Amino acid sequence: MAEKLVLVGGGLSGSLMSIYLAKRGYDVHLYERRDDMRKGDYQGGRSINLSLSTRGLNALAKVGLADDILKIGIPMYGRMMHSIEGELKFQPYGRDDQAINSVSRGELNIKLLQLADEYPNIHMYFNHRCTHMDLDNNVATFQNREDQHIKVEGDVFLATDGAFSAVRDAMIRNPRHDFSQTYESHGYKELEIVPNADGSFQMEEQALHIWPRSSFMMIALPNPGGNYTCTLFLPYEGEVSFEHLNTDEEIMNFFETYFKDAIPMMPNLLEDFKNNPIAHLVTTRTYPWVKNKSALVGDAAHALVPFYGQGMNCSFEDCVVLDQCIEEYGADWDRILDVYQKRRKPNADAIADLAIQNFVEMRDLVGDEEFLRRKGLEKQLIDHYPGEYKSQYERVTFTNDDYKEALMAGEKNQQFLNLLIENGLENQIDQENKIRPLLNEWFN
Repeated sequence: MAEKLVLVGGGLSGSLMSIYLAKRGYDVHLYERRDDMRKGDYQGGRSINLSLSTRGLNALAKVGLADDILKIGIPMYGRMMHSIEGELKFQPYGRDDQAINSVSRGELNIKLLQLADEYPNIHMYFNHRCTHMDLDNNVATFQNREDQHIKVEGDVFLATDGAFSAVRDAMIRNPRHDFSQTYESHGYKELEIVPNADGSFQMEEQALHIWPRSSFMMIALPNPGGNYTCTLFLPYEGEVSFEHLNTDEEIMNFFETYFKDAIPMMPNLLEDFKNNPIAHLVTTRTYPWVKNKSALVGDAAHALVPFYGQGMNCSFEDCVVLDQCIEEYGADWDRILDVYQKRRKPNADAIADLAIQNFVEMRDLVGDEEFLRRKGLEKQLIDHYPGEYKSQYERVTFTNDDYKEALMAGEKNQQFLNLLIENGLENQIDQENKIRPLLNEWFN
């Protein structure tokens, strides 16, 4: 057994991975560049809500946290679409009992750090920023708040330091290391829908609200306090874009035109819009994930755009798979890390593709009548033939199936829907003698 494991980054995946390792008896040292979030004056990082679904819950259940996290989350059973005219249409995510959960990134991270602190073999160091990684000699250099540079040796290093990982920066300097960083033409800005005076929700609370506007959109996720975290996704440049929203008049005219029904619920709109920064949407792909005894985990290996709500879930699944590899291969860290990267890389690429694909769906298609028709047909199939027919969304969000399988299944599902429509079976989904043989032939 490696005596000392060093985790670079104490965010969501880093704090969870530290617990997995501590449960196996390792001496774990967790270094985080930001202040300790548990102090209550934490200011760094993004406040955007996260969607916790089956994969993430599975990872949290293994450390006994799933039930506690569900208590601070709000279930969302589908998308509530807001048209320009203010009309509402609800689109379920799956069966009536299937929901994703809106959770606060900060609250979840604090819960994980609190649990990590209960393990005597986890040592946490805050305000320590990784400035250099010597991959050949397993030595990381950290800069602390006093501007001191501290060298840390370890048997194994796990880079859980996010989309702009310092450890990955060292890796990509090696020959034959693939790396790409792709930015979307859209950025995003966070806003807020406030609660009613009595603290109640101003909209349906058990839904993810979407204002789809073809080339852009706004979404809103509920919080336990009765408010909603809103995110406006908009092009940087162009006729309708951030570059043309500078004055109070321009901002208000834009919202009057496209999001009129939301304005009465956003009394701080102008202040939020002017004060909150425009954040970027980036997809990161890299390989290999391993060099010597160092490996990338979470966003350091595969930063995703947020449109499938799988960034955190995918990162947590990294922790589960790495833990499984430790279970399988014992103290053979060369084997552990190599198998881990080979299992996860194809799935990370698949969910990256799916996330970009879902942006188009959320932005352009959720208000389209033909798209809604096909989604309604899928809902009937899911309800009548659970387990026999799985939508792509169901595979991604409500199962632990490989992401790559979900990606491949999407096109096959569309072809099956075409078959039903072309053969006049769209309104005969409950006719099991007609539909079940087709399902068996098509999917088995």
